[in-house]
Amino acid sequence: MAYDRFLIAPIKTGLITEIPAWQIPEDAYARLNNAYIYKGVIRKRFGSQLMGTAQSPLTSRLRINVGTTNAGTGNLTVTVPGARFEVGQMFSIGTEIYTVNTTGTPGVMLKDSGGATTHTFDTTSGEVVFVAAALNTDAFYYPADPVMGLTHYEANKVESNVVYAFDRQFIYKYTSCAWGRDGTVVLKGSDSQFVWAANWTGIDLDDIALFMTNFNATIGAPVPANDDSMYALKNGTWESFKPVYNVVGNVPKGYVNSAKIIIPFKNRLLLLNTIEYDVDGNSNQEHVNRVRFSHDGVPFPAEGPDNTAADVSKAWLGPNETWTVGGTAVVASGADYLDAPTEEEITSAEFIKDRLIVYFESSTWELAYTGNQVQPFAWQKINTELGTLALKSPVPFDKAVLTVGRTGVHGCTGANVAKVNEKIGDFTYDIRISDEGPKRIAGIRDYFIDTVLWSYPSVDANVNSQIFPDKVLMYNYLDDSWGTADDCITAFGYYDEQTCVAAQTPYRQVLGGNQQGYVFICDSEFITNAAVMQVSGVVDLGGGIVGLVIINHTLNDGDFIRLTGLEGIVINELINYEVTIIDEDTISIAATFTGTYTGAGRVARISRIDILSKQWNFYIGQGKNFYLAKIDFAVTATDSGEITIDYFPSATSLSMIDSGVATGSILGNNNLETSPYALYPLEQEQTRLWHSVYFQTEGECVQIRIYLDDVQMASQLISGSDFRLEGLIVSARQTSERLQ
Repeated sequence: MAYDRFLIAPIKTGLITEIPAWQIPEDAYARLNNAYIYKGVIRKRFGSQLMGTAQSPLTSRLRINVGTTNAGTGNLTVTVPGARFEVGQMFSIGTEIYTVNTTGTPGVMLKDSGGATTHTFDTTSGEVVFVAAALNTDAFYYPADPVMGLTHYEANKVESNVVYAFDRQFIYKYTSCAWGRDGTVVLKGSDSQFVWAANWTGIDLDDIALFMTNFNATIGAPVPANDDSMYALKNGTWESFKPVYNVVGNVPKGYVNSAKIIIPFKNRLLLLNTIEYDVDGNSNQEHVNRVRFSHDGVPFPAEGPDNTAADVSKAWLGPNETWTVGGTAVVASGADYLDAPTEEEITSAEFIKDRLIVYFESSTWELAYTGNQVQPFAWQKINTELGTLALKSPVPFDKAVLTVGRTGVHGCTGANVAKVNEKIGDFTYDIRISDEGPKRIAGIRDYFIDTVLWSYPSVDANVNSQIFPDKVLMYNYLDDSWGTADDCITAFGYYDEQTCVAAQTPYRQVLGGNQQGYVFICDSEFITNAAVMQVSGVVDLGGGIVGLVIINHTLNDGDFIRLTGLEGIVINELINYEVTIIDEDTISIAATFTGTYTGAGRVARISRIDILSKQWNFYIGQGKNFYLAKIDFAVTATDSGEITIDYFPSATSLSMIDSGVATGSILGNNNLETSPYALYPLEQEQTRLWHSVYFQTEGECVQIRIYLDDVQMASQLISGSDFRLEGLIVSARQTSERLQ
């Protein structure tokens, strides 16, 4: 019997969840997880790779050089910086790796092989002791803290821009193809307080500076043990940045202790949402709707209350503030503050060309430049309903800013604000509200694939994996198409330098940082995920079940992982393992091992491609049922890839594969091979393959699911293969005269 054939190509529409699956376009999908659309093709989600030419987990993780072992004995005793000493942290001395797997005063660390005869870490004091380690070798400490910010210092040519990273405690610099601590600052922020950073470039070279803030200051009486200052990197040194805005009798009486946002605009440095300290009252006062701006072109100096009058300049002093320098009275002008006429809190800011868009909790404003040197700025409301809670969610474009707000993804043109996520409907209901979930959203633009990425914590996460983000929303802004991916990325940034990458590219590369302090390159041409979760312990739970300690793993039941580098034990690392969650720091897998784990192990997340098509019926307009006979898939050729094609009739979730197996009526295994068929020699040379999958079902509609099943997920060869669907041809015919 002849069949009608329907070509679906190019594929551009992408994910649509707003309307019923039978109403969406033929090239739309009701689920598009770990996949996205780019240039008419469904592609596997972006992969990741470690930083550096050697792509080493040691140089791609935030770390601190804590000293050098003795040249004669290999001994080293030192107290590491900071105040967080926890299981999951790590040390390395050359190739020797030591893993903190127990608390103690002190506790013995795991040692991968060889190395020190004594290797202890005191989780109370932070003292580490090595005896007989590698001689005269640098020792590195890995705090294993969530990455809370990634930025670059624009102090030179683009290719020389230095990347900086921040976790809850330290500032790091990427230099000589490895991360290392920069300066001596110790921060005290939380795992939901992003670090905001901004470059200031003045007329003189000495004016180039990098400012940072984590907006961590106690309201009321300051608590120095818990609070942080803002900081400025100038001439290679991080210095406390506390702009004085009020003096009385040459004595500083008020200064800005912290701000949520630091941003240069119109040759001034702006502080948005400020916490200001009153010296006489010994009190921090919050001004959630305030912008405080510096004098034109002068953000320095900005010293705290312990400095003399000679140290205080006109940079931040308000109008008519008077102080005496060298016996001469000087009256300040140019710096000031301006409160927005709303009680809402400023939450974020971004530019559209030369216009500054400021986001509040539930509204969007412009801080407009007036050109008047007496009052250079004015607040103008753009939208009274749509704002954001996510400091790092705004992503700038030439004509708009996209951000994740309370009601969806919003686009601000400067004239109006509107939702842009109509296709995916109530997306924000997928964002977890608890544990400050909305504040943890981070976004970035990947110029190479014309896609915006937003990481967010989902409501579907396991109850024991609910703190850090576990999903990524992907938006192809050229095709207006959406997709999602499973991953844990706490912060995004860019990487311009080319000397420390395995393959050079003219594009800015996207960096991701995760909950364990790893920083990696998000690469759309890389088809697997880097192993960026440390295994801090391995235990035999009996019955062929193995427990793995992975601090803050963010995994979910049914996820798959790949093991690598587990020292001291013999375990099969050639397959992937399905995960069962025990708690937020422990998972189990079905496996056996021999030996005693000594550390150095990591796991990589395996991405399960899961795509659910439209509920097709090409004869729905004629009121007729639909018989699906065959689909020819146009796929990009791989060496050994395959994927499963399941199908469901008449708007049900009844798997025809499961039913066919149960009744013995299935034809084949419904696997779509993306590798060449052995019986067709020409396919060995083809870059695109047309491969068929046969079906036998009739209904009011038929929906297909394209996914990696558990057997395919367990295979490193199959799950590690690329997948690109360029189009498909559906062979079908109409059946009954009316819908049945």
